[in-house]
Amino acid sequence: MSRMPRVSIAGGSVGGLTAALVLRDAGCDVRVFERSPAALQARGAGIAALDTTLDYLLTRGGFQATDVCSSTGWIRFLNRDGSVQHEQRHRYRFSSWNTIYRSLLSLLDADRYQLGTEVTGFAERDGTVTVTFGPGVRTSQHGGQQAQADLLVCADGVGSSARARLLPAVRPAYSGYVAWRGTVPEHDLSPGARTILGDALTYQVLPDSHILVYPIPALDGSVTEGNRLINIVWYVNVGQGAPLDALMTGRDGVRRPVSLPPGAATDAAVTRMRQAAKDQLAGPIAEAVVSAAEPFVQVVTDIEVPRMAFGRICLIGDAAFAVRPHAAAGTAKAAADGWALAEELTAADGDVPAALAAWERRQLGLGRDLLARCREIGDSSQFLGTFRPGDPRLIFGLYGPGN
Repeated sequence: MSRMPRVSIAGGSVGGLTAALVLRDAGCDVRVFERSPAALQARGAGIAALDTTLDYLLTRGGFQATDVCSSTGWIRFLNRDGSVQHEQRHRYRFSSWNTIYRSLLSLLDADRYQLGTEVTGFAERDGTVTVTFGPGVRTSQHGGQQAQADLLVCADGVGSSARARLLPAVRPAYSGYVAWRGTVPEHDLSPGARTILGDALTYQVLPDSHILVYPIPALDGSVTEGNRLINIVWYVNVGQGAPLDALMTGRDGVRRPVSLPPGAATDAAVTRMRQAAKDQLAGPIAEAVVSAAEPFVQVVTDIEVPRMAFGRICLIGDAAFAVRPHAAAGTAKAAADGWALAEELTAADGDVPAALAAWERRQLGLGRDLLARCREIGDSSQFLGTFRPGDPRLIFGLYGPGN
């Protein structure tokens, strides 16, 4: 008789939660260890809600898409003067990271998700992985600073300490550009801007740049028109070295490597960005950008790994392949990694090494394909001048056009 494994998951974000839920349903004894002492927040950042991202909520969680998503019926490109350069009917669903996270978390038993528990080490011996936690961790479930598992799933994100331990030569590669991001309450916009931006994924293509704008749920989860947030993502080239260092050094003098959170960017940087919006962007888009109260900056990087499985330990989501956001598929890829892992463990009757070998072959191919496609899209906009309205490559998705 087969025995499904005990699974420890390092990292309780969307990818870690999806893996926990599907592995639990497959019969695994699952525990999630999240280093944050409080439930995670992403300050309302928007995401495209692809089918794979929503799959668990809709097929097993009892949710309807309208519970967690706003939707748009058009893809629209604007000219500088606000006229429509190109539009096509295409339905997208959008959500916020917070909404998806909270919804998934509500479906996991509270005693399977432990906050304030940082995984600081792990070692495999005799078919068991010993997981070590940071100082001061004492849990009723584990009675100390270690846990034993048959499988360790590392879902600790783009800054993964597990990846650094397992693949020390792998480093993030800077794309050459950053993303200015922000949100503005839909009801704060003028009626004209709301009409243009409320039912579309709206783009504007600029020389060596592009911006996209779309509605997402409000911080309280509301998807009612007028109560939503308008989400902004503007890709701007910034030279590596001194220019990037200056931008990513906040008002507190601290240089952040990945993201400068809301309220942290210097007044000078925000003023320059808003002035550029007034000078370069179509009226409705510029209005949204200038109205965003606390714009923040993310460095756009990607990470490629040669392996995802290491004995009884594996990397999933951004802890493995971290991709540029242009296919809007990073969250979906993390979810796909979890679903595939549950499928392979079930097919292998709980044999962890056999399941990971089959799983790694599948997910390495998916990660490499998505990474290459996102690089191609980003480079076409930011450096090559070949980013064209209506190009089927720009349709969001985990897989390429037509899939």
